[in-house]
Amino acid sequence: MTSLKNKVALVTGGSRGIGAAIAKRLADEGAAVAVTYSQSKAKAEALVAEITKGGGRALAIQADNRDPDAVEAAVGAVAEKHGRIDILVNNAGVFDAGTVTEVTADDFDRTMDVNVKAVFLATRAAAAHMPEGGRVISIGSNLAQRVPWPGMSLYVLSKSALVGFTKAVARDLGPKGITVNIVHPGSTDTDMNPADGELAGPQRGLMAIPRFNEASDVAGVVAWLAGPDGRSVTGAEFTIDGGTNA
Repeated sequence: MTSLKNKVALVTGGSRGIGAAIAKRLADEGAAVAVTYSQSKAKAEALVAEITKGGGRALAIQADNRDPDAVEAAVGAVAEKHGRIDILVNNAGVFDAGTVTEVTADDFDRTMDVNVKAVFLATRAAAAHMPEGGRVISIGSNLAQRVPWPGMSLYVLSKSALVGFTKAVARDLGPKGITVNIVHPGSTDTDMNPADGELAGPQRGLMAIPRFNEASDVAGVVAWLAGPDGRSVTGAEFTIDGGTNA
């Protein structure tokens, strides 16, 4: 698979879970891939080793998404190494559970810093290095479309903000030939939400197809948007949740 041959991709929060699956898929398609990580250095280095062992090109960069300078420096490092960035995947995110009366102002700041402000900063910085045909893809959540349980106010707020941001930036960058889209995963089998966990049953009960996503399912949609067949798709939302919101 070489649909992304000679392309350069940056995946934020790419050391594990959905981010790692996206990085591996983009590398399999031929892209040189950089991933950022906050604390999971060993996992990030293992991912890079796996990609390079398979003949791909990969780089891991430590960057805390709460630190604006670190976010912008990571983008700059990739652009300096490769001369450009063709694909940005805004994947890094946090989840602070709690009802609106339980979460704190500090929780709000952390959630918005990582899930929203860092997306803005990375997108702004990467766009300066993107040629025509560039791609910006953010990882949202199906919870931005339907909220089945209490305790998700901050997370839903942040992911809903990304929907509006995506549509607006698609207009900003469209004249440059850059597409901007958002992918909304539903329940996905990762270490943060395992398919055999104690909360898996209620989640399956909401689905038309009662199975958790594999991280590779999400990566496949991202790869399609990043590839040549996605060139005319922009300002759009793609939901991968087994029909939870059907």
